[in-house]
Amino acid sequence: MKRSMGWKVGLILAIIVFSVWMFYPPKDKINLGLDLKGGMHLILEVQTDEAIRIQTDQSVEQLKSSLKDDGIKFEKVKRTGIDKIEIIGTSFDNERMIKDILEDDFRDWKVAYSSDRIIVTLRPNVEMKMRDQSVDQALQTIRNRVDEFGVAEPVIQKEGLSGDRLLVQLPGIDDPARVKSLIKSTAMLEWKHVVAGSFPSKEDALKKYGGNLPDDLVILKEKGSKSCYVLRAASVVTGKDLKTARSSVDEYGAPAVGFSLNSRGARKFEKYTSKNIGQRCAIILDNRVLLAPSISTVISGDGIITGRYTSDEVNDMVLMLRSGALPAPMKYLEERTIGPSLGADSIRKGLYACITGLILVLIFMLIFYRGAGINSNVALILNIIILMGILSYFKATLTLPGIAGIILTIGMAVDANVLIFERIKEDIRSGKSPKSAIESGFKKAFLTIFDANLTTIIAAIFLYQFGTGPIKGFSVTLIIGIVASMFTAVFVSRVIFDLTYGKRKKLKKISI
Repeated sequence: MKRSMGWKVGLILAIIVFSVWMFYPPKDKINLGLDLKGGMHLILEVQTDEAIRIQTDQSVEQLKSSLKDDGIKFEKVKRTGIDKIEIIGTSFDNERMIKDILEDDFRDWKVAYSSDRIIVTLRPNVEMKMRDQSVDQALQTIRNRVDEFGVAEPVIQKEGLSGDRLLVQLPGIDDPARVKSLIKSTAMLEWKHVVAGSFPSKEDALKKYGGNLPDDLVILKEKGSKSCYVLRAASVVTGKDLKTARSSVDEYGAPAVGFSLNSRGARKFEKYTSKNIGQRCAIILDNRVLLAPSISTVISGDGIITGRYTSDEVNDMVLMLRSGALPAPMKYLEERTIGPSLGADSIRKGLYACITGLILVLIFMLIFYRGAGINSNVALILNIIILMGILSYFKATLTLPGIAGIILTIGMAVDANVLIFERIKEDIRSGKSPKSAIESGFKKAFLTIFDANLTTIIAAIFLYQFGTGPIKGFSVTLIIGIVASMFTAVFVSRVIFDLTYGKRKKLKKISI
């Protein structure tokens, strides 16, 4: 008996010490959620139609290039829908060659032939897969940018049933405008050959071509200016060829963006620059020309992007380039900013509610169950200590609904003790000895307590699985609190009874 009691007491003390060590000091160990710490709450929609359109535009350029390489003449290759391409003005003598190109490089597309054109349409299953992939890629890109920005304990996940919405919660953010800009920026980096420019306006650029721009050219504006450049539509290299980006300085010591291309990009850029010495190449970010320098030497893997940038602008550009380009533009559907003062007020009121609830429960148990009430109160305090220790151990984020879960746990923890104590009182009234009543009371009440807590845990698991941030915070504290209360109300409370009455051989009465 002594050995059995020794390991039980040792286990309880070890758990208490570990829990206190894990969550003390609470200010450093407990992560606060958005509603307590303040910050930003965003719901964004990935424009998946744009992702399909971008993919189709890239396929148009690839198809043009393949037809030209094989010497196949055509009048026009154009996109006629977000997922449809038409080849116009080609001879049907070339039908076999075109079919070979499509079978080799465009297996994800369906082909239909009409009298004067070939229609290529993206297969529905492939389109659906691309939409899903664009959302997943957007989710990962935003997560990378937030991680680079240094936000602690962010929530970044899919939202709702539509499949194209993302929930972003960023606690502790003090510059919402900058963060929104970083998240929403597509960060599509490209290098394109400059055909002509710059022009004062787009209209002036079109005059050079009689108002009709050839299909293989585009007109893009210079960032921060109305000036325009006429560029080749096909990119020399893109952000996909980027290996890394870093903060750097130009030859005058001004902030600049340094970059390195991967081996594939370096080979392409070296081949291009070697053939275009003296020509101009535009560096483009999100369809805006950053600069269009002349090529003075062969460039392979490394270079810098210069301009009149501040250090913050350079850092933001590096962050976006390193995290990768978004597959499609983002649309803000919901935005909330919670100030730190409101969060502090929530913490104060939440703590007040917890302490008030705890005191009332402690007083009730003392009045109603007397000596046994002290037992339950000790178990209840240990339950809260263990709960905070487990939250800290798993680095859980405490939210306002999480505090509600703690308050609910306080009530549910003593509920188990009430069931046990009422069983003991019932057995004593039926004529059992106090020791026998304690034994049978814990044994009979255990299954009832276990069943009730198990069903609550199952419901909490579903809340965690399908709920969003605040609901998950509530479910996490509820699950941990229930598990802790099972340990304290059944195991710890029984040990306290054994320590109090176990040594008495002739126990005639207990305070309950």
